[in-house]
Amino acid sequence: MKPSIPHWRERLSKSLPSRDGLSAHPWLQPVANRLLHPQLWRYQHEAVARGVAVGTFWAFVIPFAQIVVAAAHCTWWRANIPAAAAMTMVTNPLTIGFWLWLAYQTGALVMGQPMVQTPSIGDGAPSWLAEFGWPTVLGMGIFAVGGASLGYIGVKLAWRLRVSMKLRARRAGP
Repeated sequence: MKPSIPHWRERLSKSLPSRDGLSAHPWLQPVANRLLHPQLWRYQHEAVARGVAVGTFWAFVIPFAQIVVAAAHCTWWRANIPAAAAMTMVTNPLTIGFWLWLAYQTGALVMGQPMVQTPSIGDGAPSWLAEFGWPTVLGMGIFAVGGASLGYIGVKLAWRLRVSMKLRARRAGP
């Protein structure tokens, strides 16, 4: 007999932090009582869309503690915390190099700067920041705002499509 492989939702829910785990986090103590509110953990379309937007935004804005910051902001935006936590995984240690490279390319393109192929290390941190940092920061900002907007709209459209398909199937009958 084959061992059953858990569904992707089950695996995702096991890897995400729990309500109690987040409320016990020291950085979240100021909003810990709000974190336990059931509305923040319910899968309702508006809350999930907000959670996707919040998680995507913080995934690109800061390089660490993204889940904690996203969870704190979910309390103010009344967003779904598991959706936000899942979306922060877009940027992780395995993919951050790609996102930083793409952010630099995007930022340099928007700023009208020529794209440098190899970094010059010998000029020091201020020179590196002027050459690579500002285009990268601009690119990550574009990804944060654009990704949050697209994520919110995408969830709303997907939810609407799912509901309309269920209605169509119900009307068609058995």
